[in-house]
Order: sequence, then structure tokens, then C-alpha cells
Amino acid sequence: MTDDNNAQVRRTLHDRGICVVIPTYNNHATIRQVIESVLGYCSDVIVVDDGCTDGTADIINGIDGITVVSCPQNRGKGHALKLGFKRALQLGFSYAITLDADGQHFADDIPAFLKKNQERPGTLIVGNRDLRGVDRTGGSSFANKFSNFWFWVQTGRALPDTQTGYRLYPLKKLKGLSLLTSRYEAELELMVFASWHGVEICTVPVKVYYPPRAERVSHFRPAIDFGRISMLNTVLCALAVVYGLPLRLWRIMMRYLRTGYSIAFFLINSCILTMPIVWFETHTGPITNRKRDTLRRFIHTAARFIMVTHGIPGTKFVCRKPADIDFSKPRVIICNHQSHLDLMCQLALARNMVFLTNDWVWHNPCYGALIRNAEYLPATKGMDAIMPQIRSLVERGCSIAVYPEGTRSRDGSVGRFHQGAFYIAQQLGLEVLPMYLYGANKVLKKKTYHLNKGQIYIEVGQPVSRDELERIGDTRHQALHFRSLYKQKIEQLSNMIDQDA
Repeated sequence: MTDDNNAQVRRTLHDRGICVVIPTYNNHATIRQVIESVLGYCSDVIVVDDGCTDGTADIINGIDGITVVSCPQNRGKGHALKLGFKRALQLGFSYAITLDADGQHFADDIPAFLKKNQERPGTLIVGNRDLRGVDRTGGSSFANKFSNFWFWVQTGRALPDTQTGYRLYPLKKLKGLSLLTSRYEAELELMVFASWHGVEICTVPVKVYYPPRAERVSHFRPAIDFGRISMLNTVLCALAVVYGLPLRLWRIMMRYLRTGYSIAFFLINSCILTMPIVWFETHTGPITNRKRDTLRRFIHTAARFIMVTHGIPGTKFVCRKPADIDFSKPRVIICNHQSHLDLMCQLALARNMVFLTNDWVWHNPCYGALIRNAEYLPATKGMDAIMPQIRSLVERGCSIAVYPEGTRSRDGSVGRFHQGAFYIAQQLGLEVLPMYLYGANKVLKKKTYHLNKGQIYIEVGQPVSRDELERIGDTRHQALHFRSLYKQKIEQLSNMIDQDA
């Protein structure tokens, strides 16, 4: 990885509130190299001196640019991690990457943790060591398999490597969790309690290095530590029955209750309100522009009620827009596309938006008639075919809302922008108004049918004038420009919002 890439990783880690915590106990031979290698990727490093007696403390206190937390006596790795996490929270960090001080972990795997954190914010990420060809003791290998099995028994989750110390912890989700142990086995306990409390856990491949046995510094005591782990697992298995399993079942039940309630709410309102209003407006005389305007106002009112007044259970809806934005002025409104919820998020802001939709929306049996009579247009017909209708709508004061990506993103990333929105702006001499949406794909994921707890954030940008669009270039260059702009903005929103995930 180049220096520029390393600098970008450091900036992104800092922006996302990620630090590195390194607990150490008598690792004088390796600690300097470990810290210096980590500083190449992360500028926020916390080293916990767990009562070192071999000169390690002098080494770490002589390294600039790190935060040192000292224990007067050795209390164990679990206690050291708790102190490191406490200091990280005090300094305003939301996540902590932990790795061992004996040199077995590679700092160049830190970008892999960062990438996974961007994909799955709020998740506890566990390094999955590649142990092929590694000279390990039989006790160490058995301990890992032993730990993996009991973790599955206690949580119902299977992990390939529960013994690695290379992890990324979501600190705010762990705050308040009390541990029964303070030594080697505390890492396993922390994962079990995190799982019980609904923290998602995933893995990322990492490398590992074990020096020749004669050179290794290990604090693993087979007899004592196996005994402590066995006692801990006995307690955790008992707690799993009376505490962990009920919590898990409660979360599952609440997730489906939220989803069931939302579906029932939608269907009831569709049957009781939407269908009668649509029927009345479309069957009592000719369909006039006044009636179409009435239907658009109704859609706006319904969307605002669902997203703002009533809200989606378990979801926080946040909107940010400039105070001087006048939605009565016709524009081309563009937005990234994340979820089926996107339309309602935008419609809650203004009543005079007309969307270009896909065929399945146009023909939807529940609200297709409403969409068609409100003059939403099927984008599949092509821009030239629907341009006369678009022009008529603009002349009547409507803005045209377009998703330049054309389809929903599976993971929230910004896809390729098509030129259609910018072609409309060019043909009709309209400004482009960007809207940035984040979090909708986490609340309602693509190809899933249940609602998750989370936050949906929408931000309205500043309008881009016709002259500014022409300076960018033709419609192809405009599509490329705005895609790049959206990628930067979504990354900024991710850094800001995911810290609270």
C-alpha cells in the first residue's frame, strides 16, 4: 500500500471514530515494532501497560503520538481492554481495533477492518486467522476449537475463530456490559454478551505470524486457562438459557412485530383512505389537472404522516435542508436510490414532485392507480417519448424527481449514474437539486421483507444552476461529476452517522 493510500486510511479511520487499542504485558522485544507498524495506518493509538515489569513501559512511554494507559499491577488482558475502551470513549471514539503486542498480527490488515466497518457499521468484526502451515501447539489449536463450539452453543452463531485478539469493537454498543472475568477468557465472554445484546458479529480474513517456539512470548497457561475457560463456559451456558435466549427471542419477536404492524398500517390506510379517495377523484367526472394536483397533495400528506408524524417503528427520520430552499420552483431533483422507502422520504418534503418510476411501481395493484393519475411517469418508455408530458408538468410548476442510478443499491454504495436526469435539465433549462439519502437500505434491505431498527437521513443540497451544469460539460460528464459528488457525500454521511450505529 502506498503512502497516499495509508494517509487516506488514517483520515478515514479518524473520521469514522476508529482507534487502535494495544494491551501489552512484558512484550519488550516486539512492542516498538508493533506500535510503529500500526502508526503507519492509524494515527489514534492507545497502548495499555498491564503492569509490565520487563522494560516495556519505558519503550512505550518513549514513543511519540500515542496515548498510554498504565496499570500499577498486572490484572489481565480483559481488564486492560476495559481500560483501553474506557479511554477511547473518553477521547470520543466510537470503535476500537484491538491487536496483540507480541507481533503475531499484521498492521496491513487494518484496512480490511475499515472496509468491513464501512459495509457493516455497528458490527463487532472478528479477525479470522489463516492458520494453514502455522506451527501451533496442540493446546492452542484445541482451545480454539473448544471455544468455537461453546460460543455456538451459547449464542447460536458459528464463528471460525473465536480466540483471535484481532478485532474491531463497536464501543458504544458495549458500554455498560459488565464482565465476569478479567483475563484471557474475557475476550470470549465479551463476544458472548455482545451477541446476547443484539450486536451483529462478522469476520474478516487476517494473516498471522508465530515465531519459532524458542522465541515465543506466551502468557497462555494450558491447565489454569483451560480451567478458567471451562468454568466460564459453564456459567455462560446457564446464563444463555435464562438470559441470552430470552433476549434473542424478544428481538426476533419485536422485529417481526414492527414489520407486521407496518404492513398492517400500510394496508389499512391503503384500503380505508387511498382507494376511496382515488376512486372518488377518478370516477366523478373527467380527470382534470386540479384532480391530479389533489392526488399529489394527498401523496405528500400521506408520506409526511408516515415518515414524520407517525413514523416507522424503530426508525428515526432526520431531514436537513437549507432554509432558503423553495420547493415551489420547478427543478430536476436527483437522489441516490437505496430502498423502497426512498420515495416516501422525498415525498415528505414537498408535494409538487413527480417521479420517474419503474414499471412495477406503475402497475402496482395497491397504489398503481394513484401513481398513474398523479402523473408519475414510467422511465422505461425513454426520455424522448415522455418529454412532452414532462414539459407540461414543469410548466404547471412540478419538479421532476429522478434516481440517476435507475435501481436500488444492494449495499448502499452509489452506482453508475445514467444521463436521463441531466438530459431533462438540459432540454428544459432547469436547475438540478441534489438530495442525499443514507440509512434507508439498512432499515429495509434489498430482497428482504422485514424492517430493522435504524436511522434514515436525508439532506437537501444547494441547487446547481444551468450555467454551472454547462461548465461541468455535456450530460455524460455531468453524470460522472454528480456520481463522484454523491460518493464523497455518502462517505461523509457514513462517517458521521455510523459512529452512532
